[in-house]
Amino acid sequence: MTAAVEPFGPEAARVVAERGFGFLRRARRSPTFAAGAVLTALVVLSAVLAPWISPYSPTAVDPYHILAGFSAAHWLGTDQIGEDELSRILWAGRTDLQVAVLAVLFPSIFGTLLGTLCGYYGGWLDAVVMRIVDVLIAFPFYVLVIGLIFVVGTGTTGIYVAFAGVDWIVYARFIRAATLVVREQDYVAAAKVGGLPDRRILFRHILPNTVAQSVVYVTNDFVLVIVLVTTLGYIGLGVQPPTPDWGSMIATGQNYLSDWRLATLPGIAVVITALGVSLLGDGLADVLRPQ
Repeated sequence: MTAAVEPFGPEAARVVAERGFGFLRRARRSPTFAAGAVLTALVVLSAVLAPWISPYSPTAVDPYHILAGFSAAHWLGTDQIGEDELSRILWAGRTDLQVAVLAVLFPSIFGTLLGTLCGYYGGWLDAVVMRIVDVLIAFPFYVLVIGLIFVVGTGTTGIYVAFAGVDWIVYARFIRAATLVVREQDYVAAAKVGGLPDRRILFRHILPNTVAQSVVYVTNDFVLVIVLVTTLGYIGLGVQPPTPDWGSMIATGQNYLSDWRLATLPGIAVVITALGVSLLGDGLADVLRPQ
C-alpha cells in the first residue's frame, strides 16, 4: 500500500513542485497560451503604467491642436477638443480593465462556491438555486444587464450590481455539474469513510478538481464583460465622462468619420484586449486539461 503523503511534509512539497513544473512545461509548449499571455501582459502593463507612460493627462486640452494628425507632440493625434488620443486610450484601458476585473470577480467567486455547495449537498439548496438559475437564464443576458443598470443607475456602480446579480448563474451551473462528477470519485468516498469533515472535503478534494474549469471560464467571461462594458459606454450607460472609456471614445469618434483615428484606434484597443484574453483562455484550457 502506498504511504500517505503528509499535508505539510517534504513529500507534499515535492508533489506540489512537480505539478508546478508540469504546468510550466505544458505552458511553454502551447503557442496559444504564450501568445495570449504576451498580449494580455502588454495590455495590463499599459493600463497599470498609464499614469507614468501617457504623455499627457487624459483630460488635458490643447486648443492649438484640434483634430490634429500623427505628430511628434501627439503620437496618435488629438480628438475634437484637443485631448491627446494616446493618453486617453491608455487611461480608458485602465478604466475598462478595472471595471471588468471587479465585475467578474464577485460573480465568479460567489457562483463557484454556490455551485460547489449545490453539487455536493443537493437537497433543497440545489433545488432552490437551480430554479433561480433556470428563471434567470431564460432571459437574454444583455437584456438583464441593461435592465438592472436602468434600475440601479448608470456608471460603474450600475455595472457592478448588474453583473453581480446576473453573471453568477453561469458559474453556479457548470461548477455544480462538475461537482456532481467529482463527488462520486473514489477519493471523495474514501475521505468520507475516513471521517473527514465536509469543509475539508470541499476545500481539499472537491474545489481543487473543479476550480480549474472556473479559471478557464473567467477568461472567456472577461472578454464578454470587456465587450459589454465598451458597448454600455458606447450607448451612454457605462463609464461616465470625463473619465475616458473606449466605448464613449468610439461613440464620439463616429461623429467625425472624416478622421478615422477617433473611432478606429480605441476599437483596435478593444480587439487586441479581447484577442489576448481569448487566446489566454484557450491556452489555459489546454494547459490545465488533465494529463
